[in-house]
Amino acid sequence: MEQEAWQILIIEDDERLAELTRDYLESNGLRVSVESDGAQAAARIIAEQPDLVILDLMLPGEDGLSICRNVRERYDGVILMLTARTDDMDQVQGLDMGADDYVCKPVRPRLLLARIQALLRRSEPVLPAMVENQRRLQFGPLVVDNALREAWLHDSGIELTSAEFDLLWLLVANAGRILSREEIFIALRGIGYDGQDRSIDVRISRIRPKIGDDPIHPRLIKTIRSKGYLFVPEAAADMPL
Repeated sequence: MEQEAWQILIIEDDERLAELTRDYLESNGLRVSVESDGAQAAARIIAEQPDLVILDLMLPGEDGLSICRNVRERYDGVILMLTARTDDMDQVQGLDMGADDYVCKPVRPRLLLARIQALLRRSEPVLPAMVENQRRLQFGPLVVDNALREAWLHDSGIELTSAEFDLLWLLVANAGRILSREEIFIALRGIGYDGQDRSIDVRISRIRPKIGDDPIHPRLIKTIRSKGYLFVPEAAADMPL
């Protein structure tokens, strides 16, 4: 049976840009709808539950950051923030509010499509029939299950966004090996590291306290200067049970 096309909701007040984006995405097999009013956006996201939301940061009625924060508890799909600003703080705030990723305007349609496809593939649920292939890694009191897409610390569930889980799993699956930012970007987003994007650094800073690491002097996920990140299995194994 052929899989139904992914549903995309574009929230963008620039009507021409929204229409051009919709036409391009639809020509590549996606189902796309558009909302231009920020005040109506949250209700549409919650009601329609699209697979992915392209959310502009600057909107009339309600800004993208506020929309993202307001829908996150009732929407489990992917939020891709779209911003004309290059200010790191806007990008960090978007990730903090629950956005899965962001792109800066102007963005080439082919790059946007590639980013969307990578995010949607990453968010596909594990089917019950695949249970025999489930993989679980344990390091002391920390357990990460890639089939269930869940993690626990001292038997208590850890609240992770989809993007945070993907990054944590990548790190623990490569425990003891330094992963460069280039490797992480290619693995998680299908694109190379541009030298400026801080999304991985932000997620690392959010993951550390959730898994019992010290944000100031981390021992589990270490930043290796000029090289990348390293998950230290010995440090996790030494944590008290």
